[in-house]
Formats: sequence, structure tokens, C-alpha cells
Amino acid sequence: MSTATTALPWSLIDTVLLDMDGTLLDLNFDNHFWQAHVPARYAESRGLPLAVGREELMARYHARAGTLAWYSVDFWETELELDIMALKEEVAHLIAIHPSVVDFLSAVRDSGRRIVLVTNAHHKSLTLKMARTGLRQHFDALITSHELGLPKEDVAFWDCLRAVEPFDPARALLVDDSLPVLDSARAYGIAHLRAVLQPDTQQARKDTGSYAAIASFAELLPCPRMVAG
Repeated sequence: MSTATTALPWSLIDTVLLDMDGTLLDLNFDNHFWQAHVPARYAESRGLPLAVGREELMARYHARAGTLAWYSVDFWETELELDIMALKEEVAHLIAIHPSVVDFLSAVRDSGRRIVLVTNAHHKSLTLKMARTGLRQHFDALITSHELGLPKEDVAFWDCLRAVEPFDPARALLVDDSLPVLDSARAYGIAHLRAVLQPDTQQARKDTGSYAAIASFAELLPCPRMVAG
């Protein structure tokens, strides 16, 4: 696991790009939803034993991993013949904000830096989570990869992002729990990268390799408040 410092040179950062699921929000909701709740409803709808239904779903998930389809509510509603958004509402009480996130977002806004949510989540999921958490007010913009036609894992995504949200990669920070996304951002030239040690609070901390990783957004927040650049 990386032992690199998580401290940031805030005077060199103008734009803050933040992932949503597993970064700002506890990934427990998504993991429970796709690995337990959907398999249960899928098996019920087809009269299958849970283990059989889950095995079928895991194979379908694996085939789409890392693609826009994997993140698309519309795709899975058609593929599985299930009302995915209705199923999400059934377990929406599990949607939770990671510790110190609100303090961090407020400080970034107060410092005058531009703050942008950049997520692979489908816009329907984004709408649900913003409504549940009240985080929308903290952002200058919300951008989903579905709008741009590429997942964040694709290096070309960042050029597409800059076309709609201009930023200087050398003066940008990205915080994301996905190592493949951080890899693509690093390959593109985004200078300041931070991973998340425990995207899902119900699971163990992860190995983030060469990436400095935070256990809490409090680590990125100088005291008593962030100094404007």
C-alpha cells in the first residue's frame, strides 16, 4: 500500500475534479445493490435459485466491466428486464457521504477554485444521489461520462472533458477510488492525483499501489481553512 504523503500543494491547483461513488459517497450502496439486491430481484423475476441468478449476473457484469454500458441504468433495464431505478429506491437508505466530504467541498468553494463532479455514473443515478445527499450545491458543474461518450478509464475522456469544462491538467487535482481511472488521468497529464483507501466502509482498505491515498477528506483540508491560491 502506498505510503506517499497526501498533502497537496494548493497554490498549484486551480481545478478540483472529484469522482462520486467510492470517493465522495460510500461504495457500500453500489456494491450491495449490484452484488446482492439486483441478483435477488433478478432470480425472483425468473424463478431461479439465488445462486444461479447471481452467477448469471456476475458473468454479464464481467463482460461489460469498464465500458459505458456497465454504468448505464438504461442498458441494464433493457438487458435484465428490471426497473433498475425502482430497485435503487428500495435500498436508497444506504446512500451515504464519506466523512469530512462536506467540509472539504465547502472549503474548496470558499477558496475560489473551480470544483467539478466527474463521474461514470448514469445521469439517473446521479440525480438520485444528489437528491439524497444534497451535495449538488457545492459544485460548479456535474459531468457524467455518458454525456461525453467515453468512460473515464479511456485516456481520450479527458480531452472530451476539457472541451466542455476547460482546465489545465498541470493545475488540476483528481480524487478517485478507481485505479484504472487514475491511470488514465496520469497518462493524460493530470498533475495531482489522490486515491481513496476505503471506498466501501464495509470492506477492507485497498492497495492503491503508487498512488497517495486518503482515509478521509480531512487529510486534504489544511487547518483552519484552505488558503486561496
